[in-house]
Amino acid sequence: MNLPARRVSVAPMMDWTDSNCRVFHRQLSRHTWLYTEMVTTGALLHGDVARHLDFDAIEHPVALQLGGSEPQDLARAAKLGEQWGYDEINLNCGCPSERVQRGAFGACLMAEPELVADCVKAMRDVVQVPVTVKHRIGIDDVESFSFVEDFVGKIAQAGCSTFIVHARNAILKGLSPKENREIPPLKYDYAYRLKQAFPHLEILINGGVKTLDEVALHLQHVDGVMLGREAYHNPYVLAEVDARFYDDPAPVKSREAVEDALIEYAAAQVGKGQYLGAITRHALGLYRGVPGARGWRRILSDPKRLKAGIGAFEEAREQLRAGALADRDRNDARDGHEVSSLASA
Repeated sequence: MNLPARRVSVAPMMDWTDSNCRVFHRQLSRHTWLYTEMVTTGALLHGDVARHLDFDAIEHPVALQLGGSEPQDLARAAKLGEQWGYDEINLNCGCPSERVQRGAFGACLMAEPELVADCVKAMRDVVQVPVTVKHRIGIDDVESFSFVEDFVGKIAQAGCSTFIVHARNAILKGLSPKENREIPPLKYDYAYRLKQAFPHLEILINGGVKTLDEVALHLQHVDGVMLGREAYHNPYVLAEVDARFYDDPAPVKSREAVEDALIEYAAAQVGKGQYLGAITRHALGLYRGVPGARGWRRILSDPKRLKAGIGAFEEAREQLRAGALADRDRNDARDGHEVSSLASA
């Protein structure tokens, strides 16, 4: 399989980027790299492998993000990921949650670059797909560029050639994961400097990116940009990625075309016994900024309507049509008022 460059990707996000979400995002962009939620080695080695690793073929290119710190466990989990068809194995060295820290992985691993190097080597020894690392620029009050430069340098020696840099420090004590995404200041220049220090490595930047214009600016300095919450809450931002960053001549899909594809997918999944809300929750932002979007969100998050089945989509569409008509009427009324005012003058 010829895989696209990692110019644009959607971040692994717990409770969000499950298979349903990734299938939805794939309707918007054929080339954007998609990432699973973090899956711990314990969940894979001692749990339901199929529940954690099964995915739809349409999701390619798709990466499996692993959480763990024991090299041999990570090697076994990475091998499972490769066997299930994932295109990349990514090691989480950026999550600051206390639960993750109790498991001795995530952002706290940045304090142990030698261990991370051992983990990367163990995985690379057993898989052919790329092994990558997602990390912060520092932990707690350690904010010097030399810290993250040393971290990346040591991991690169173990054979990792792709680093996804969340350009914030991780505060391991006193801040929630949400606060860790917002309070530590962004230092994009650290990611830029990493690319300058290691020109042979692939450096991707993550954190606070909201528009494709911002993506284009970052791509002047690094190899790729990873979108996070913006891609989830405003998914239509992905619609122009292929044309802008992959020179794909295919026309940009309309929101309605994306919705049609989602309905077809949802009908098939509901037919297999899946709850419709597990699919629609990822598409609540599809019409963000469009008249009637509030009604769309309300219908597709209402448990009673969702239990009734696929018909909820038609109800949601009616809300969009009603919103569009109301918006047109408001504009007509405003224009009429302006004309009347000019005539009176």
